[in-house]
Amino acid sequence: MRIHLAAALVAGLCLSVLSALPAQAAPTRYEAENATINQGAVEANHTGYSGTGFVNGDNVAGSYTEFTVNAASAGTATIAIRYANGTTSNRPSDVSVNGSVVSAARAFNPTTNWDTWATSTLTAPVNAGANKVRLTASSAGGNPNLDFLDVEVAAPSSDYQAENAVISQGTVATNHTGYTGTGFVDYTNIAGSYVEFTVNATTAGNYALVIRYANGTTVDRPMDVSVNGTVTSAGVSFPATANWDTWADKTVQAALIAGANKVRLTATTANGGPNLDKLSASAPSDTEAPTTPANLRVVGEVKPYSVDLAWDASTDNVGVVQYKIHNGGNVIMTVGGNITAITVPGLTPNTGYVLSVLAYDQAGNASQGSNNVSITTPPSDDTQAPSVPANLRAGNVGSSSVTLLWDASTDNIGVTGYNVYKDGVKFATVPDLTATADGLTANTSYSFEVEAFDANGNVSARSTALPVRTSSTAIGGDPVYDKDINTAYDLPWGIAFLPDGSALVAERDRFEITRLTASGTRTVVGKVTEAVTTVGEGGLLGLAVSPNFATDHYVYAYYTSSSDNRVARFKFENNAIGAREPIVTGISKNKFHNGGRIKFGPDGMLYITVGDGQTGSRAQDLNSLNGKILRVTPTGAGAPGNPFPSAPRVYSLGHRNPQGIAWDSQGRLWESEFGDATWDELNLIQPGKNYGWPNCEGRCSNTAYVNPVQQWDVASASPSGLEIVNDWIYMAAVRGQRLWVMKITGSTTDTPRAFFNGRWGRLRTVVKTPDGGLWLTSTNNDKDGGTPTVLNNVIVRLKFAGAPFGLTSTAFANNGTIPTKYTCAQDGVSGNDISPPLAWTASAGAQSYAMTLIDTANSGKHWAIWDIPASKLSLPEGLGLGYDVPNQSPAKQKAMGTGNKALQYFGPCPGGSTHKYEFTLYALDTATLPGVTSASTVAQVETAILAHDLASTKLAGNSNAGT
Repeated sequence: MRIHLAAALVAGLCLSVLSALPAQAAPTRYEAENATINQGAVEANHTGYSGTGFVNGDNVAGSYTEFTVNAASAGTATIAIRYANGTTSNRPSDVSVNGSVVSAARAFNPTTNWDTWATSTLTAPVNAGANKVRLTASSAGGNPNLDFLDVEVAAPSSDYQAENAVISQGTVATNHTGYTGTGFVDYTNIAGSYVEFTVNATTAGNYALVIRYANGTTVDRPMDVSVNGTVTSAGVSFPATANWDTWADKTVQAALIAGANKVRLTATTANGGPNLDKLSASAPSDTEAPTTPANLRVVGEVKPYSVDLAWDASTDNVGVVQYKIHNGGNVIMTVGGNITAITVPGLTPNTGYVLSVLAYDQAGNASQGSNNVSITTPPSDDTQAPSVPANLRAGNVGSSSVTLLWDASTDNIGVTGYNVYKDGVKFATVPDLTATADGLTANTSYSFEVEAFDANGNVSARSTALPVRTSSTAIGGDPVYDKDINTAYDLPWGIAFLPDGSALVAERDRFEITRLTASGTRTVVGKVTEAVTTVGEGGLLGLAVSPNFATDHYVYAYYTSSSDNRVARFKFENNAIGAREPIVTGISKNKFHNGGRIKFGPDGMLYITVGDGQTGSRAQDLNSLNGKILRVTPTGAGAPGNPFPSAPRVYSLGHRNPQGIAWDSQGRLWESEFGDATWDELNLIQPGKNYGWPNCEGRCSNTAYVNPVQQWDVASASPSGLEIVNDWIYMAAVRGQRLWVMKITGSTTDTPRAFFNGRWGRLRTVVKTPDGGLWLTSTNNDKDGGTPTVLNNVIVRLKFAGAPFGLTSTAFANNGTIPTKYTCAQDGVSGNDISPPLAWTASAGAQSYAMTLIDTANSGKHWAIWDIPASKLSLPEGLGLGYDVPNQSPAKQKAMGTGNKALQYFGPCPGGSTHKYEFTLYALDTATLPGVTSASTVAQVETAILAHDLASTKLAGNSNAGT
């Protein structure tokens, strides 16, 4: 009875106890004596065993033997367990595969004596690669003696009979001929009837789903094909097949996840679906992409709501099945592979478009993008204005900002956007129902209004004025415009700060790297000559500076080459870039969806965002680097601890075009991602998780995918760069032309607010600066491949509202002279100096503080102090000697020099010349700085600090001390 109950509880297992080995085709044998044994021993005191012995487990519950079973591919394993039980009682065992019990309390009944062997056989799913098969004794008698496992892995069948699927509003029938299996499904003649198959995929990727059907009527019976709850092919045609005894195949492409997938075929008309025989799933072997569509052109005149396009046909080794027309990176129309001229409907009057076309084959391989065609639709004859926006109201109100919200207007054609006014002056134009007025004065009254407009420029009356008085309290995370850093850049995409506070900036289409100082001085330091444009979103993209730059001088760059997208590193020395050393290559490129952001994480590993290269199935395919976030070592190898042994560089998958990454105070990774035509995303990234593309865009009901924390209409966001400071998220929006700001609360955020709406145009990159602010870049004129001969984009500095995070000393002013008392001149000996009094304002989210003193003229790292409690906002004069700082527990300190000089504040001592010194205060995301000891150098402490800083601020001073 116990055996039968266990069998009933284990779905999908075929259980039997045999007296001899089953007939199997070339199983692989795993001897027990070579397995991992817990509470047992290898013995040879009975006869009839295989190999060099058998395992005699201890007679206790919990003793086990664990085999490592290797499978060439994922599938169903037939596992034959050879054992002997010379007692008169069952010796049950829990059989688990990779930690999951697949047969609980499995019976191993008596075999007459210890020299008589029997075989118990079961089936269970296994992964590709190594699998752990463990037999754990579930009673005090322990396991039986174990001789070996024979294991044979069969790949899942690719054929799925309709009569075995889940049927809603249909029946299994046999009244026609030519079907396979035991019957077919006759759909009920209503819209919404469906058949749902459970399709098992060995690996994630793009699969060909072949649907065998018959349609004995004279009318089409279209169906929607959905995968895991998301429609992947809408209104698929199932035309007549002469009669009900004539069967035909219809093939569609779908991205499947590894493991079980729910594939549903749903009738879309009152005729129901065709008769359905079976579904077959196979990964297409064709990897050759079609040729690029050539000579995209406008045929005739551009109309307010449409344009006629034509192009030269692509070719393919198998055949082109469809073309997709894009506006920028978004698909606006799909047509069959036999069509090379089409009217594109649904355009908006008086609006600019950048159009291109891509070809796709049956396997889902995408061509490169065609030439771009820029058009502007003319105005229409519409003269009717939208209705007046209603319910204008204030959301967050701070001392320097007011967030406004209102209800949508209506229009006979459609509302295009809204103009927002402050005291009668327009300060924002937005595509949605919110805007934030910034840079306001505390305790001051303002009047706000909003009006709607359509594509023809018809404008509604303004709303009723809303009076708002700002508060006396700042919202701490509010960004405030500080100053222009530089206004003469070509598409500044990647920014990475050097230890001296200057930054390296990548210009996407010029392929140049410039050095930019905080005062705005721009110097070209080199060109990545291998980089090429895609006349879209490719080129020279992300930059990252090595965490160990002080010693290795490495800078990392993501760029498009003639063959792929890649990450390379180079030395930056003597104000020039060196030769590039590729460390990650083979990332598929295309006109759009290249990803390109790179950053070093708190763990010292390099994270890389990679787009799908306009082939969505790559995002679900672990054999592709596209559509992923990668995590690699500084040399490009898969980083230790990554979740996929078969794809060692992959950290997460299911991404369309991720371009922003940043870490919060808990070390969690957040990511911003371009949507297709509906939803942009903000995601909280977990290793090994699947974020749904192309089966999900935005939130969906499928539990196989992780839903975004926030989502936006693509017109409101199209996010690129992402930064986090004090657990406030700053997300730069390209199409939305604003900076979205939100506060992290647990595993979500508060309501996002939109700043700087339209002020600088398309916003690309936002990055925290060493001086405690943000740099924000625009990349206008980039939709058509950029204008590399024109330098018209900006880099601006933002600061934060409220009391700024700042460091002061009562002994000297910022950029003043450091008194002799706090230098080596105080006693004429280097080291053993008196530290100055220091104080600072609190930084939100800080778990502790740390500080360094550095000679900026020669990078001399004089002194560091860390583990200063978050509750402490000052340090007294003369800290005293000791790695454990006297009277400042639990603070630690290290300095340059040896002996006691390495355990006390080491003041300015530049040998008689005037040098600039900087005290830099860091707010850290950890209470105790990890990875440092009393043997660490100041440089090593600084590296650890930089891996955990939330914000920083500087106090500078000059010293002419000498020894």
